[in-house]
Amino acid sequence: MKDKNSHTPQSPSIQVIERMFTLIDVLASKEEAISLKEISEKTGLHPSTTHRILNDLTIGRFVERPEAGSYRLGLRLLELGNMVKARLNVRDAALGPMRELHKQIQQPVNLSVRQGDEIVYVERAYSERSGMQVVRAIGGRAPLHLTSVGKLFLANDDPQRVKTYATRTGLHGQTKNSITQIAVLERELSKVRLYGFARDNEELELGVRCMAAVIYDDQGKLIAGLSISAPADRLEDSWQEKLQRTAADISSALGYCQNNQS
Repeated sequence: MKDKNSHTPQSPSIQVIERMFTLIDVLASKEEAISLKEISEKTGLHPSTTHRILNDLTIGRFVERPEAGSYRLGLRLLELGNMVKARLNVRDAALGPMRELHKQIQQPVNLSVRQGDEIVYVERAYSERSGMQVVRAIGGRAPLHLTSVGKLFLANDDPQRVKTYATRTGLHGQTKNSITQIAVLERELSKVRLYGFARDNEELELGVRCMAAVIYDDQGKLIAGLSISAPADRLEDSWQEKLQRTAADISSALGYCQNNQS
C-alpha cells in the first residue's frame, strides 16, 4: 500500500524503497521509540509489511528495536550523517584556500574524498587560462591507485588492506604509465609515507601530472586530499610546498592540531 500521507512530487521507482523512506520519515518524527501499531497506522502500511521492512532495516542498523514491538532510528544513520557532515565541512573550509592557491599557480586545484575503491572530486578551483584540456568535474571518480590523492588514502591503509584492494580491483591501468603491479604500487606507497605527499605521473591521463597533500580532521583522521593538476611539462616541484601549506591550513581550520597527532 502506498503511503497516503506522502507529499513527495517524485517517488522512487521501486515500491519497497518508497515504503522504506516512508518508515524512516515516521521514525524521524518522534524522539522516542514508536510501536509497530502506530508506525503502521501513520504510514498506512499493513502491519506485516511494516514489520518485514523494519526487520531488514534493523539488520542494517538503520533502525533499532529497544524492546519487542517498538522501533527508533539507528546509529548507522548517525554514522552516515557524520560522514556527509565531514565532507561538507571540509569543502566549506577548503574553497577559499583553494582559490588562493589557484591564483598563485594558475593551475587547477582539486579537493577529493575517498569512496570505497575510488576518489570523488568534491570541489575545484580553476580557470580557462590554466591550459588544461580536461578538468575533472565535481562528482567525477577515479581509481585510487591511478591518482595522487588516491595514493594518499592507500598509503594510510595497512599492507593487507592494500593487497586486498589490489586483488579486488585488479589494478587496471588507463595509460602506459599506470601502476598495474602490486609490488610497484607498494614501493610507490612507501615513498608517499616517507615524504608525506603523492604524485601522479600521467597515470590516469596522458599529458596530465598531479601532486597531492593530505587534509586531516580534528581527530587526526585523513578525510580528504588536495591536489594540483597541470599539463605534464608545466608541473613545478616548487608548488609542492605551497600545496602542503594550503592543505595544512585547511586541516587547521577543521580543528586539526599536529602536536596532538600520535
